[in-house]
Amino acid sequence: MATSQTSRLITAEHQLPRLAKLNLRQREAIFGYLFISPWLIGLFLFFIVPFAASFYLSFTSYSILSPGRWVGLDNYVRALTQDPVFWHSLGITALYVSVTVILRIVLGFGLALLLNSKVRFIGFWRTLFYLPSIIPLAALSVIWMQVLDGRSGLLNQLLSLFGIGHIRWLTDPDFALTGLIIMSTVWVGTTMVIFLAGLQNLPEEYFEASRIDGATNLQQLRFIIIPLMTPTIYFNLLINIINAFQVFSQALIMTQGGPQDATRFYMLYVYDNAFRYTPAQMGYASALAWILFVIILVFTLLIVVSSRRWVFYGD
Repeated sequence: MATSQTSRLITAEHQLPRLAKLNLRQREAIFGYLFISPWLIGLFLFFIVPFAASFYLSFTSYSILSPGRWVGLDNYVRALTQDPVFWHSLGITALYVSVTVILRIVLGFGLALLLNSKVRFIGFWRTLFYLPSIIPLAALSVIWMQVLDGRSGLLNQLLSLFGIGHIRWLTDPDFALTGLIIMSTVWVGTTMVIFLAGLQNLPEEYFEASRIDGATNLQQLRFIIIPLMTPTIYFNLLINIINAFQVFSQALIMTQGGPQDATRFYMLYVYDNAFRYTPAQMGYASALAWILFVIILVFTLLIVVSSRRWVFYGD
């Protein structure tokens, strides 16, 4: 026992001089990598490995229960040329993205302008508009199923005050997508907070100079606020487009893609192929996921490239 303790002490004494020979930057690097190693391991196991695996599986016919069979580009050809549900789900998702992104940007910017003013209980109003965006999505979906209920839902009760009859928001193919778009406005709080932060960092000297020149509030909005806020608009646009393309949970909980595939969003179709169809089509689902990745990448690159023309920074 004493011999083993003595050997460990001798080993430690030999290692300490080695560590002491390292300069400060090298020691900081070693300890830094040690501290972030749990995150690096998680990144590798839960992101990089599944990312690479899904890319490989997209070229196979894989059903989880049996070994994958290499099929090359067949999954991609099938999606683009032989699968009408692929184009339907992509079209539904594109419509959802177009409407919801515009709604979130416009409503978020408008609310930020209103909540940037000095009024009583401003902290309460900011919290009130932001709070719905942090409610867990599953709970939020259940709440909105009651709000959009075709018989006694809160929205229909409000519409009845204006003489509008009951609308079956979640069971009518003509209104189901509209109901989910209305629900998407609850996340405007996050966009509003980002816009509000941008507004509060605008240089005051621009507004002082414009007031001296007799500019109206509308002119300040058009020629000062909107140009200076374009970097924030650019950021919100990117984030909202990426998030909207991945709409999934609310459709799964509230409509399961119905009625009549009116809300079968792209990610819901990917999920159906991977886990709900029999047999499971994991290889085809992986190919669909990679097609969505390319679509989002293309939109992102288009916005980034076009930003040189309409995003204006302080200089």
